[in-house]
Amino acid sequence: MSDTMNLSKSELISRAQAQMQQKFDITERSLREKVALTCRILFDGGHDSGLAGQITARGDVPGTYYTQQLGVGFDEITVSNILKVDEDLNVLDGEGMANPANRFHSWVYRAREDVNCIVHTHPLYTASLSMLETPLQVSHMDNCSLYDDCAFLEKWPGVPVGNEEGDIIAKALGDKRAILLAHHGMLIAAQSVEEACVLAVQFERAAKMQILAMSAGTIKPIAPELGREAHDWLLRPRRSQVGFEYLVRKALRNHSDVLN
Repeated sequence: MSDTMNLSKSELISRAQAQMQQKFDITERSLREKVALTCRILFDGGHDSGLAGQITARGDVPGTYYTQQLGVGFDEITVSNILKVDEDLNVLDGEGMANPANRFHSWVYRAREDVNCIVHTHPLYTASLSMLETPLQVSHMDNCSLYDDCAFLEKWPGVPVGNEEGDIIAKALGDKRAILLAHHGMLIAAQSVEEACVLAVQFERAAKMQILAMSAGTIKPIAPELGREAHDWLLRPRRSQVGFEYLVRKALRNHSDVLN
């Protein structure tokens, strides 16, 4: 005899969340490993744009973070070329230099104590959408992790290597987890590497879906209360961890060297 068919939706959601906490074993990984894996995951997800784009994770010492070495593509990143830098981009651990555009990450970290990982990339569909100077429209269940959680910077401030651009981007992001940067790309500001990686993958898919939908007609909005419900369901920390582990398994099949 079923004991769940008369439960409310909120009760079923609570049960599912509790089961996810109990049923999944999550592999322990260092921040360097998570950042390196995220680079490979995003490369496979269409986020490759030469040497453009940065991934950073807040370090254990205030004012420090981990990021990839400049001159190495996302498809080449391994644990050994992840650097530890300070907010002035001085290398504290590792060889080489960080991307000078990482400067605006420092501004976001200063403004947002809740942010522990930033992903900034120029994937094809996101970059194409940015050229239209139009915000990201979330109108599909799969993309609701970004519902009412994506800001928009409608004017390009120029190459983000100055403090001015960092201040502009941090202010435009506000309290959101994501932002579409006109004539530029996307930025994710998340509580964890896992959350940032999953959101970055979803952002590019959302941009692709938007461009395809716009080419066929007018995008219809979803009900705000349902969008917010789906947002909160999709962004549970455990769900982000489980989603990240799936993406890691895919990446390791294609990139066995990443943890070297």
